Amino acid sequence: MASYLTHQQKVLRLYKKSLRHLESWCVFRDKYRFYACLLRARFDETKTEKDFAKATLALKAGEEEFWANQHPQPYLFPDSPGGTSYERYECYKVPEWCLDHWHPSEQAMYPDYFSKREQWKKLRALSWDREVQQLQEETPVDGPKGEALPPARKDGDLPPMWWQFVTRPRERPM
Repeated sequence: MASYLTHQQKVLRLYKKSLRHLESWCVFRDKYRFYACLLRARFDETKTEKDFAKATLALKAGEEEFWANQHPQPYLFPDSPGGTSYERYECYKVPEWCLDHWHPSEQAMYPDYFSKREQWKKLRALSWDREVQQLQEETPVDGPKGEALPPARKDGDLPPMWWQFVTRPRERPM
């Protein structure tokens, strides 16, 4: 199932993209701050718009203006997709299951984490069947339309595959 963005999410993403591309155009900090304030004022003009049709038209006009004025080679952060260091440290990330093989004396050094981890493992065992069932019910016959996983549908349920986010390995080695 493809996930849809709300109007607010689209506006916020457009604002952030616009600021990032503005950084690429304006190298000097004082010039950037000036144009960033002007950009914020333009976004604030339509912030209180109650008519959804007008707000949607303003968003569309803003996206078209962004497309016309975007930087041809925007600055990319090294760790972001397309950056020079993207996934550089993937080889150092240790899978979560390796923690099962720690010696009890090593686990005793981090009692809070390992007690919480045991609770997560119990919760995972309890919720796994419901998560798989939800994925099977909500996945179209011809396969998923995107990478977005569906949210939890009932109060108290967990979203499918929540385990990979809770136990995500550290981003950088020490």
